[in-house]
Amino acid sequence: MPELPEVETSRRGIEPHIVDTRVTRVIIRNRRLRWPVPKTVDRNLPGSSISSVTRRAKYLLINTSNGTAILHLGMSGSVFVVNHDTPAGVHDHVDIDFDSGKTLRFRDPRRFGSLHWSKTPLQHKLLISLGPEPLDDEFDARYLWEQARGRRVSIKQFIMDAHIVVGVGNIYASEALYRAGINPRRAAGRVALQRYDTLVTAIKEVLSSAIKAGGTTLRDFYGGDGEAGYFQQKLEAYGREGEPCRQCDTPISAIVQGQRSTFYCRKCQT
Repeated sequence: MPELPEVETSRRGIEPHIVDTRVTRVIIRNRRLRWPVPKTVDRNLPGSSISSVTRRAKYLLINTSNGTAILHLGMSGSVFVVNHDTPAGVHDHVDIDFDSGKTLRFRDPRRFGSLHWSKTPLQHKLLISLGPEPLDDEFDARYLWEQARGRRVSIKQFIMDAHIVVGVGNIYASEALYRAGINPRRAAGRVALQRYDTLVTAIKEVLSSAIKAGGTTLRDFYGGDGEAGYFQQKLEAYGREGEPCRQCDTPISAIVQGQRSTFYCRKCQT
């Protein structure tokens, strides 16, 4: 599933091609995504000018003179820019044509993605209750520590809760906890403020590195420029079960938490 770094990579890939252009046509080949694509997209996008492309959590916000198209990539979705005359594939569900001769194409083989329209996107029901962005200044150790007071949920599941902080997906949670030396099974309420400081730093470093590398390609994710992400080559814990820890040579262990695989070092993470 595309996570925050992959979505940010997509945003950076498509933004230069569509900002300051005008939408000439919207083609929706299949409305049956996770939620049906509303008619408000068809009515409001054509004729509007793109002012910016931003991101909130794992949602792409295509901001126009008339409102905002909110796009979620789902489990296997991707967006990329092609020429108008590029033939569409069977999984290419939405095209947004621009007066530049370019098309923003949304591909989603599993159809778990979604497309919405809003005049006030940050107040949209899918975004309004989300936690802070992990790379923003407001996301700090004291915030996490205060949110964790009395919580028995594991620290890994805690930082993956989008109501606590957005965008720390399964891969990046494992990597951040490994860097911070925190056992992923430890209760969130039993992590000291000082250790949260280390963890916040690790989360910011892991996500920043992943964005710089263009995301993590584990299945079929590609950024908005059509290029694969390469952070997978830098993973220190995730997917390395049985391989030696790069700090102590202890074999990396794997467990299941919340139906997700967790990878960690039993010796280094306490």
